[in-house]
Amino acid sequence: MSRVEIHKAGTLSGHQNPIFAIENGTAPHTVYTGGNDKGVVEWNLEKMAFERILYPVQFSVYALHLIAHTPLLAIGTRDGKGKVINTETRELMAKLEHHKHPIFAIQSFQTKPELILASEDGSVSIWNTQTFDLLYHFKVSDQTVRTIAISNDEDWVVFGTKDGKICLYNALDYSFAAELPSHSMPVTSLTFSPDGQYLLSGGRDAQLNVIKTSNFTRIKTFTPHLFTVYAIKYHPFSPIFATASRDKSIKIWSSDDFRLLRIISVERGFDSHFLSINNLVWNSYKNQLISVSDDKRAMVWDVTIDD
Repeated sequence: MSRVEIHKAGTLSGHQNPIFAIENGTAPHTVYTGGNDKGVVEWNLEKMAFERILYPVQFSVYALHLIAHTPLLAIGTRDGKGKVINTETRELMAKLEHHKHPIFAIQSFQTKPELILASEDGSVSIWNTQTFDLLYHFKVSDQTVRTIAISNDEDWVVFGTKDGKICLYNALDYSFAAELPSHSMPVTSLTFSPDGQYLLSGGRDAQLNVIKTSNFTRIKTFTPHLFTVYAIKYHPFSPIFATASRDKSIKIWSSDDFRLLRIISVERGFDSHFLSINNLVWNSYKNQLISVSDDKRAMVWDVTIDD
């Protein structure tokens, strides 16, 4: 890998308040965003423009997740309610009413019809994605469960908590397996590498842990940002990953040796975000990276590897 080239493809403006969540749509050129205003927004990346309000909400949106193999978007909001919307018809398909405090993370499985919601109340709930019945719920922590990751083979589910813990559970029956090497402050991001060899965690302590999944031991810790690491997202097929932070920067890293390749920030000469960057997603339409921020904007980045 000789060089990573970064070019800004566009800015998506329209939110009136900070944006916290972003998710790819069912069509490659579509993404959804949500935040501290009154609607989940659909954007058209072909036109680089606002498409429509997908669904109006009364409370801040902290999590968006497109349920595997469906056109259904799960929405987690500050009031603790989950909602499931058909993105084709905009019909409300289900209300997931169990938690009394904000929903911060949502994930689903590829191989079984189950959806996981994680809440500020320290618990998670498991829902059937065909009937939307509540299947299980259990306590993970006395504090907020902030983030979820499911292993590539779907044998494991990992939860990151506000008290800095990373908790490993068996995905088959949701039995507790282990507490993994963690952080000194809240865990704010988790992801498994595409090859399944590593679990990466980011925290409010500005640290990034690399945990080897063969025995779930930490093999590396480094400081990728000045402040909270809010997102860690691997490229779907290139050997790189991106991180985003409250320090207003996006960084591109080699997934082979964790070497820093590029920094996207105003200080580095980019027309970039000027407030906290809260989330990222890699989109397949043109293999672009999209970031969302407290500055009320989403930005679209062309990231190419020059071999």
